[in-house]
Amino acid sequence: MNAPAASVSRPDPSALGTALAALRQRLGDRLSEAEAVREQHGRDESYHAVLAPDAVAFAESTEEVAAIVEICAAHRIPVIPFGTGTSLEGHIGAGAGGVTIDVSRMNAVLEVNAEDLDCRVQAGVTRKQLNEYLRDKGLFFPIDPGADASIGGMCATRASGTNAVRYGTMRDNVLSLTVVTADGRVIKTARRARKSAAGYDLTRLFVGSEGTLGVITEIQLKLYGIPEAISSAVCPFPDLDSAVNTAIATIQTGVPVARVELLDDAQMRACIAYSKLEGFEPVPTLFFEFHGTEAGVKEQAETVQEIAAEFGGGNFRWATKPEDRGKLWEARHNSHYAARALRPGCQVMASDVCVPISRLAECIHESKLDLDASGLVGCIVGHVGDGNFHIGYVLDPNDQDEIDRAIAHNDRMVLRAIAMDGTCTGEHGVGYGKIRFMEAEHGDAIAVMRSIKQALDPQGIMNPGKILPA
Repeated sequence: MNAPAASVSRPDPSALGTALAALRQRLGDRLSEAEAVREQHGRDESYHAVLAPDAVAFAESTEEVAAIVEICAAHRIPVIPFGTGTSLEGHIGAGAGGVTIDVSRMNAVLEVNAEDLDCRVQAGVTRKQLNEYLRDKGLFFPIDPGADASIGGMCATRASGTNAVRYGTMRDNVLSLTVVTADGRVIKTARRARKSAAGYDLTRLFVGSEGTLGVITEIQLKLYGIPEAISSAVCPFPDLDSAVNTAIATIQTGVPVARVELLDDAQMRACIAYSKLEGFEPVPTLFFEFHGTEAGVKEQAETVQEIAAEFGGGNFRWATKPEDRGKLWEARHNSHYAARALRPGCQVMASDVCVPISRLAECIHESKLDLDASGLVGCIVGHVGDGNFHIGYVLDPNDQDEIDRAIAHNDRMVLRAIAMDGTCTGEHGVGYGKIRFMEAEHGDAIAVMRSIKQALDPQGIMNPGKILPA
């Protein structure tokens, strides 16, 4: 069940040996060539192959990352950034070998500017760690991809998640980055100002670059005040189309809903069993969350209830206590593991697409019919407020026919989304898993991307074999 990496060349053994000797002298026992450590850093949360690097360097500062990159550049050794390993499209696989730079020890919150609603963190800080740190200050960082990913990794993959419909994605919430470029220089992409018209927007060039242009070491982030009132609700529907159309109507009506998540009948059945959700039905379901003042949340909830009723939605089941909301959203975030539990011994092949919201119902409907016709076990979940949905194919890793059918279904779903003026991935990113769709989506713009890559990484050492077709 392993997708092949793009064609990339391994480094010269003699040059590799010289580089590793220099790194060992610099880092001591923080350079590891142990097989278990290398394999851990060549594996993400996906079904893709384990592609281990030749060594793993555990960096502790921006200056150290720069020194590591400088040594690797001098010997043309590939460099692969690593945060927590929660990516889903083979982003951290070392298809050409080389050195993985693990930034997990760079996990300090460097400053919080409460008056300006921003903070600066090292790349290894995780989203849960940051929000724990901010809680007593009445602030929070809203981007929530489910996994407790590193902030650096979330920038590299342009992550989003359940809150994106109201708060946007990482692209919208990063003010500035500190980046080590492919030749070992350290640059800062912007200042702390909320807007600027000065020069190229380097911040958004590096957000979503998946380590192919440089190594992100520090991030200046936007923050938000914790809302006065937060309320979550779950609403069942008679069919998938009714649930999706409710979500679309909610957005088109202008309700500033914080989260609106879709789970199809298969995914609800899995979550009910895995997360012990009592009193819920295995039918298409929407999870909502409302943020604001007490009066604002009440008004939002009443409006959405009216919309849901028009599409045959059932009674809302409310959760206002933090522990009750936490249980609901934990069940949603554990949907991957819940799906896997449907077939013990199987694995989940996950994919996502995103389309304009006016085409969302059509895209999900056709993909669901196609999934049922394929005879595969699969679950649909979606951040439907912004047109993004996922399918988790629950597959027997020893059944090649099943794997081939899942890959074929995924290809049809992705091409369907692109034909609707959508994208091959709304938030998982490209890695090497979705390279084959980049030409179909971007056409001649791929040549411009290659020019940028060549300009910033002329030796091609930064996370080679990712994003751009060979």
